[in-house]
Amino acid sequence: MATKAQVAKSNRTPKFSTRVVRRCELTGRARGVYRKFRISRIMLRKLALEGKIPGMRKASW
Repeated sequence: MATKAQVAKSNRTPKFSTRVVRRCELTGRARGVYRKFRISRIMLRKLALEGKIPGMRKASW
């Protein structure tokens, strides 16, 4: 979990556009965040397995 200070800092508009820190909407994690869903890879997998993301299922071949 990210601290409140880290989340507050990432919510501010940065001076330069390359400094944008994308954080997971659910956990606040800064690494491994999918832009399309705005959640981290860990939460994406968990929600997909629970069937809460429509059209997404675990790959098997």
